[in-house]
Amino acid sequence: MMDIRFEDVSFGRDGRDVLVIPSLHIRADRSTAILGPNGSGKTTLLRLIAALERPSRGRVLVGGEVADTRRRSVSIAFQKEVFLRRSLLENLVLGLTMRGSDRGEARDRAMQALRLLEIDRLAGRRVDQISGGEGRRASLARALCLHAPVMLLDEPMAGLDGTTYSRLLDALPGLVGHSGATVVVVTHNAEEAFRLCDDIVIVVNGRVRTAGAKHHIATNPMFRDVAEVLGYTVLSAAGRLLAIPEGALRLATGPTQLSAIVDTVLHVVHEWDVIATIGATRVHLGVPRSQVPPQSGHGIYLTARVMYDVS
Repeated sequence: MMDIRFEDVSFGRDGRDVLVIPSLHIRADRSTAILGPNGSGKTTLLRLIAALERPSRGRVLVGGEVADTRRRSVSIAFQKEVFLRRSLLENLVLGLTMRGSDRGEARDRAMQALRLLEIDRLAGRRVDQISGGEGRRASLARALCLHAPVMLLDEPMAGLDGTTYSRLLDALPGLVGHSGATVVVVTHNAEEAFRLCDDIVIVVNGRVRTAGAKHHIATNPMFRDVAEVLGYTVLSAAGRLLAIPEGALRLATGPTQLSAIVDTVLHVVHEWDVIATIGATRVHLGVPRSQVPPQSGHGIYLTARVMYDVS
């Protein structure tokens, strides 16, 4: 494991700053998610750690040394799979032999990684003949089998859906822990960040807005843009700007600070989905099927199980 530090870093492209990070410490003994909207600079941050890009100013340190000198200490699973037109096993073995492993050791380590990702049956199949979900697992297997002290995962769940997504989301935390590496995961999905990692770094418009343990970030959003990245509903009520986590709203039995007008009520099998507006903000709340739902156009009062003040 290796600590990662950003010191007075900026990265520019086409005359503008894409990323500005005065200071950031990614701890060696924790897995860290880089969370933010598309285009916020998350992948650029990852590429700076991997020394695939160089900062315009400042330095990125991996294990106390400038990232350029630590290339062999870093493995990366790109968002888009990059493989040669060979078998899956040959692709993994090639990456290992290029880093100094003999073929016997490389084959053993590659097969072990493929078994961990449950795709060892595909070892002899050419990579252009596997599915998208299998390709994501193959990319992770390649990163795992390198046994690098730092492992970078760029949107590891991208392009997956249904059962494949659920199974990999369940399996990936264990795989990350098994790696023994400093793991950094880029994602735009807050649920993935909380499921996969110990720490969260939120990046918006090329700036780090907050960083820390995931429980602290989730319960202290502080800023509107941070709350929105976390998937919270942000609204104004009684002179306060409030951030409300998904699923926290409930119907109230009497007047509260949250009053809404019902727009639509949808039957979604196990509950009623009540869609309402509080001021100019649309909200959803689930009402049990056993309960009579409010009528469209009616006013209702709401309470929130959890809510946070933001600015």
